[in-house]
Amino acid sequence: MISNSATQLAISDWVNHLASVPEREFTQQNVHDFITGHSLDLDSLKPYLRFSHEHYTRNLIFRNEVFECLALCWEIGQSSPIHDHHGQTGWIYLATGKLFVQNYRIEERDSVCRTCRVVPTSSAELGVHGDALVDKEEEVHKVSNLGRYNQRAISLHVYSKPVSTCEIYLPEKGTYQEVSLACTSEFGRLTCELPSA
Repeated sequence: MISNSATQLAISDWVNHLASVPEREFTQQNVHDFITGHSLDLDSLKPYLRFSHEHYTRNLIFRNEVFECLALCWEIGQSSPIHDHHGQTGWIYLATGKLFVQNYRIEERDSVCRTCRVVPTSSAELGVHGDALVDKEEEVHKVSNLGRYNQRAISLHVYSKPVSTCEIYLPEKGTYQEVSLACTSEFGRLTCELPSA
């Protein structure tokens, strides 16, 4: 958890600080320490926030060769699919609301038939200003804004390196597939039309 004495930064300063970190020092621990030591000025996030009643949204704030930062906006009851990050490290900073993260382990996988078996393992509930590391050894997970939380959620996600595709897992079918990742907005500008409420 972030302490009450954590330094509050505008999102531009937050990502600029991360961008100033040399690639060799962009490690799990260094990024974790920065995230837990610096809270965000929520007003500065407003240009990057887009909500949809159909699904959670991915809003790109910053990207370079070392990392990318996105704001994900979650209406009540919305979830990601079970997915991975293609071996990249990820961090979550929860700006508002609560999220539930369920991790999974791949027990069986056939790359020819594209079949698999995944089993749930550990889980965590993130509260405001909670942070979580995505473990490369068990990086398959699902993120949910559970209905019982009864509030929207906004989370910031940092991925190193940037992730353009991922694999999603469908345990009810016993299959998995690779998908391309799209953004609802990039640098504050919509890239696709959002349905009206």
